[in-house]
Amino acid sequence: MEVLLHQIDAFADAPFSGNPAAVMPLPDWLPDTVLQQLAEENNLAETAFYTSRLPPEAGSPPGSRPSYHLRWFTPTTEVVMCGHATLAAAAHILCDIQPGEDRVSFFTHSGWLRVDRTDDDEYVLDLPVVESVPVEPDAALVAALGVEPVRVYSGADVVVVVDSERQVRELAPALSAFPKVQRGVVVTARGDEVDFVSRFFAPGVGVPEDPVTGSAHAQLAPLWSAELGRTRLTARQLSRRGGSLGVELAGDRVLLTGRCHRYLDGVVTLDF
Repeated sequence: MEVLLHQIDAFADAPFSGNPAAVMPLPDWLPDTVLQQLAEENNLAETAFYTSRLPPEAGSPPGSRPSYHLRWFTPTTEVVMCGHATLAAAAHILCDIQPGEDRVSFFTHSGWLRVDRTDDDEYVLDLPVVESVPVEPDAALVAALGVEPVRVYSGADVVVVVDSERQVRELAPALSAFPKVQRGVVVTARGDEVDFVSRFFAPGVGVPEDPVTGSAHAQLAPLWSAELGRTRLTARQLSRRGGSLGVELAGDRVLLTGRCHRYLDGVVTLDF
């Protein structure tokens, strides 16, 4: 059996930046064990698998645009939301499969998600807002990060707000000392040239540091929107690769804008 593999950099300002995702279209779902093995072999933060066969629980697709069933796997586990791999999957579909369309919808563990392509080849991803509640800092996490938080929030991820962009940029956390968290830890601050910056660490799900994390911005958007008093923001993730995002809070949704750059197309041969 042969399966196509596309590797695409999402939220990328240029080639070799942003967050690389593997995108693998399937005629039908393979066993979950095989999907996990493929994601481990790809060894990227996320592998996006999709099929045109919608499950019964998807209901009717929104509108008349192309729609697919999409799932995401890190090298160690399946996740319930992923932004950059969704953007990459949309870029592949709208360039290769549906070049005449400018919108694609995906049924996922987070419900229906939509990606639009703009006239200047940017992609706009529509995610549900992820809520946060303020919490007391965890002493073990503060020690592992090596930086004093201004405030801390809990939601899908732990969000640690610090004083400056420089602290975020120079952070060198002891990942092996991280306490167990639901998914990951986002360290964020006001930016010098953008509205806010961040870095994302999720060693517990096989992602020591994620280059650009779209789903984390679904949680950061309402926090920074309230802090800055605006619904339209600019953001940058300060990983070694780095990546830029336009962020807009639209009610209970977050719109993330970024570019994609294709790195490779290949074929995976499975012995069954």
